Amino acid sequence: MIDVLDYAPVAATVLAIPQFLPQIRKLRATGDAAGVSWSWATLTSVNNAAWIGYFALARYWSALVPSSAATLLAGMLAMMLARRGQADARSAALISAWAALLATTAIVVGHAGLGALLTAAFVVQVAPCIWTAYRTADPTGVSSATWLLILGELFCWLLYGAHKSDPRLTVLGAVGVTASLLMLARIYATRGALRQRSAVRPAARANEADWVKVRSSAGRPR
Repeated sequence: MIDVLDYAPVAATVLAIPQFLPQIRKLRATGDAAGVSWSWATLTSVNNAAWIGYFALARYWSALVPSSAATLLAGMLAMMLARRGQADARSAALISAWAALLATTAIVVGHAGLGALLTAAFVVQVAPCIWTAYRTADPTGVSSATWLLILGELFCWLLYGAHKSDPRLTVLGAVGVTASLLMLARIYATRGALRQRSAVRPAARANEADWVKVRSSAGRPR
């Protein structure tokens, strides 16, 4: 009997490949980087490059496609953000040290140790984007479509990990779903607040105009 959950990795792959495209398109179209973390984009590119090495050593060839797409597109997003002044020397130094740790782990411990480290590394990867989005008053630059795709992908891995009793995939999926929901909650909450402010401003301007008319009428000689 075919178990539908056995195909969860296929669905995760389909969702993972294009997930950075909405964010790249939005940044290119608007130039608005408010709430978008350069560290998150760079760490995503670095970590997925390490996943390419892991999957190649493990001979898991089909997983190379989403990892390669994420490495390329997240790296492109990081470069776009850097051009807009979002990068900083301290974060770059820390990410360089992290990349060196990943390379050392792969050489010394092998692909099993690298896989374990990368599973734990997802927390490090998503922390900067949540921190940036919640510290930014109006994170208007963040793409909700990108985070919906990330939510879908990691939910697939959560289901698959639970189905296969794989603690690493289950933790990876749970952290990813939590991070995605936090990001989407922030996006939609601030979007609603922006709509309310936009609705209040015309009303305030209309009231001000009416008050000016009243004062002008009162000041006219009779």
